[in-house]
Amino acid sequence: MSGDLKWNKILGAGLATAFVILLVREGTAMVFHTEPPAKMGFFVDAPEEAEAGTPAPVLPPDWGTVLPTADLAAGEAAFAKCMACHDAHQGGADKIGPNLYGVLGGPVMHRAGFAYSDAMATHKAEAPTWGYDQLDQFLTNPGRYVPGTKMSFAGIRDQQTRVNLIAWLRTQGSTGTAIPAPDPSRQPGAAATPDEGAAEAGAEAATGEAPIDGASPAAQSTTQATPAAPSASTSSGTSPR
Repeated sequence: MSGDLKWNKILGAGLATAFVILLVREGTAMVFHTEPPAKMGFFVDAPEEAEAGTPAPVLPPDWGTVLPTADLAAGEAAFAKCMACHDAHQGGADKIGPNLYGVLGGPVMHRAGFAYSDAMATHKAEAPTWGYDQLDQFLTNPGRYVPGTKMSFAGIRDQQTRVNLIAWLRTQGSTGTAIPAPDPSRQPGAAATPDEGAAEAGAEAATGEAPIDGASPAAQSTTQATPAAPSASTSSGTSPR
């Protein structure tokens, strides 16, 4: 008999516990009752984006002005992002991408024996050398400048970062590539010509960042703004993979 009483107590305790749990749950629901919002989501007070349309043209860098004041240490630091795929020192081995020593001012596909992409070979027929403008456009967006390139890097959107990087690459075997004279037509405030506006609208040439992989930059030199006569040397080439 005592055993039955023991089990009755255990069962009673279990039922009482279940009852208390149900009571607490229902009571909580009544006390903390919530209403669904009239409109889902959160309001974000942000300015409306500019109307869609042709982006404002961006002048390419005035190399004669920006290179002498470029931050070489910052350029070398920017190249750290490229080191997984590239070496830029004299005698350095090719990696996933070609060695970039002497790339600025050199021919496209400058590393003999490196397996460049077909896209790069096609680009070389259009723009055989890596000048300041060409290298800048490639670094801005490799895949846009050279469709089909092996280089998967998204690009460097910040122009000053690209300027610093290109200035540092110039110190790696390309000091013979002359710095052009300042070009007033490329300086801030200068009005872009119709040709420049059309070219720059289709290529984010003056806004990006990317290591120089051995992929094929299909850059079109016609996409660059027309430099003044003193700065014609800015079209000299550089050759990523």
